[in-house]
Amino acid sequence: MQAFLDGRPKIAFYGDDFTGATDTLATATLAGLRSLLFLRVPDAAQLRAAGHLDCLGIAGAARSMDPAQMRAELEPVSAFFSGLRAPVTHYKICSTFDSAPEIGSIGAAVRIWRARIRNPFVPVVGGQPNLRRYCLFSHLHAAEKAGGDVVRIDRHPTMSRHPVTPMDESDMRVHLARQGLRAAGVHYPLYADAPALAARIDALLDAGHEALLFDVAGEADLAAIGRAIWTRALERDLLAVGASSVVQSLAAWWRSQGWLAPAPVEPDANPDANPDRGPYAIAAAQGAVFALAGSLSPITALQVGAASSYDKILLDPARLVGGDADYLQTAVARIAAGLRAGRHTLACTAAHEGERQLLADAGAAQRLAMACGELLRRVLQAAPLSRVGVAGGDTSSHALKALDIWGLSYRGNLAPGVALCRAHAGAAHLDGLEIMLKGGQMGPAELFELLVRGV
Repeated sequence: MQAFLDGRPKIAFYGDDFTGATDTLATATLAGLRSLLFLRVPDAAQLRAAGHLDCLGIAGAARSMDPAQMRAELEPVSAFFSGLRAPVTHYKICSTFDSAPEIGSIGAAVRIWRARIRNPFVPVVGGQPNLRRYCLFSHLHAAEKAGGDVVRIDRHPTMSRHPVTPMDESDMRVHLARQGLRAAGVHYPLYADAPALAARIDALLDAGHEALLFDVAGEADLAAIGRAIWTRALERDLLAVGASSVVQSLAAWWRSQGWLAPAPVEPDANPDANPDRGPYAIAAAQGAVFALAGSLSPITALQVGAASSYDKILLDPARLVGGDADYLQTAVARIAAGLRAGRHTLACTAAHEGERQLLADAGAAQRLAMACGELLRRVLQAAPLSRVGVAGGDTSSHALKALDIWGLSYRGNLAPGVALCRAHAGAAHLDGLEIMLKGGQMGPAELFELLVRGV
């Protein structure tokens, strides 16, 4: 194990939104890898402060960008990663693959990375079982909600109706082909026979496929995928695409070889079920908590409804999108006053049907996320806090970009797929801040209550 953890990065990952990036940070840290998530390409001083890392991440917002914006975002990261020479570069996407040719294109991202990473083997890992996402014979399935039925992604009640990138196709080969990426399927019955799996990979590469989409039917599939990725990464640095299951698969293979400690137990949302959680237990918040819900997801709406410990403030998304400076200033003052008085406060963008149609426009959705980021920045200046939470992938990305924070380290998991992180920043009111970032589909109904009381 000591020889494996030799101080060189094994994985360098870019998260196409901040919530997903923190999930990968949590996955790597819990696997026993020294990990840190940067919020932009780090400078030399920040790298020195981070120390030796096995897994280095950069959080971004490419999922909400058009191809031209993605190129401007990803080129500097690609150049930085090429200097690291980590065997695996991981382009981290959402476990539901929500993307489109014009917004968050996975195909466009792969073309940018491939300019520097020449290995013809580009694995795409198609599921994440701990989040109840599965890929079977190249078709993606996802749970409707925590404890809900698993359905095909094109029949998912939320993802099939996503306001910006609706998922109307379950075959991820077709979905990726629409984005200009020709992917062939590698199906899970092969995983029990390592030579047959290797032969299948070689045959598909010889046939000229640009990417290979790996099924994930369950946790047991991860080590076989990890073996395929790591074996070829040692021959030549490679690009891997997928959710945090890319890191999970590598960790599963490394554990099977005795290079990493056994996998930890998945966190339980009920604090009474496992009172001794070890070094990543989360205590109750010190002082008032501010939560910002910019997600229009039904799951987030359920969580907002269950947040009984909070004063709730409804934000007008149309006025935020329109850049109404007086409205923003008034909202910040009202929120900050409640927090200074010691009251937990939850601000949410409650949209009516007409506003939902407005936010179906990618530009409007991006402006709303940026306005929420500016609101968070001003609130933290007016009422310094020790713990905050942000709901919504795009909202989280732009909220964190608005803050002068350079890095995040893992603090603990509030629920599967929902990490609490510690901020690293030069400003005293931000350094040490505990931040929860969650995607719209993540977490149990009582998530905002867990943010207050801990697990």
